Amino acid sequence: MKKYSAESILLIITLIWGATFAIIKLALVNVSPMVFISIRFSFAAILLLPFFLKKSKNISRSAVLSGLLLGVMYFLGFSTQTIGLNYTTATKSGFITGTCVLFTPIFQYLFEKKKPGKGNLIGVFFVLTGLIVLSSKGNSILDIFHELGSGFNIGDFFTLLCAVFFAMYIVYLDIISKKYDYLLLVFLQISITAVMGIISVIILSVSGLENIKFMFSGSLIFAFLYTSILATVLTTTFQTKYQKIVTPTKAGIIFSFEPVFSAVIAYYFIHEKISRFSFIGGILIFTGLLVSELFDKFIKSNE
Repeated sequence: MKKYSAESILLIITLIWGATFAIIKLALVNVSPMVFISIRFSFAAILLLPFFLKKSKNISRSAVLSGLLLGVMYFLGFSTQTIGLNYTTATKSGFITGTCVLFTPIFQYLFEKKKPGKGNLIGVFFVLTGLIVLSSKGNSILDIFHELGSGFNIGDFFTLLCAVFFAMYIVYLDIISKKYDYLLLVFLQISITAVMGIISVIILSVSGLENIKFMFSGSLIFAFLYTSILATVLTTTFQTKYQKIVTPTKAGIIFSFEPVFSAVIAYYFIHEKISRFSFIGGILIFTGLLVSELFDKFIKSNE
């Protein structure tokens, strides 16, 4: 029952994450990406500070170092995702972010010397094909071959980087979450992301690389509250606590549903539409994610 409860919690977390794409997409009309990151995670860190202070007496040097490294990965994932959302659609961002499941075996091999299986390689084919089709501007067979991948923009590129960083984060979290108190890890990664976000805002504003934008609106306040409380404090706490109970394979399958949730929510709440072939691209990516997770298990069970 404990295992099934953990799996249910991870599914709820995935649904909450899926909604963030549409919510943040609307918020970015009134705020620049790094300002959003810094405020979102600063507020979350403040909420978690009392719990951290209770645990800080027992914190070890190795736990701090592990938490700092986890925080860097966490920051890189969310910052590239938020920057990418400024230039791409919530639907595409959701599907491209979902490819982190595909990159996970690569980092399992680098960190834990676990070789990718045949299913991972087959999944690569499906996902790469899906990314090309998803990024096509075509609406007919002739268009899709003529403009194959022509819709892949800078936002999609940043989102693909985000998928790589999140895959690294998932594997590293799986390694260290069994060693240290989950609340300490949660606070460290969120506070590091907040600090790095603030530093990035200062650097970008001074250098002129980003036009700092901040205008109050109802959607922006809702986005801060939703992403700080639900999509940061709640989900990160529960993921850090319960992911270690669920196998990485099952966790990967559950997280694979994030782009599906993001596409449905973006369609109904911000009226975001995609072309017929973009829809096919999304199906190919989702298929690749499931094949990557399930193929090798299926073969072993039938041997």
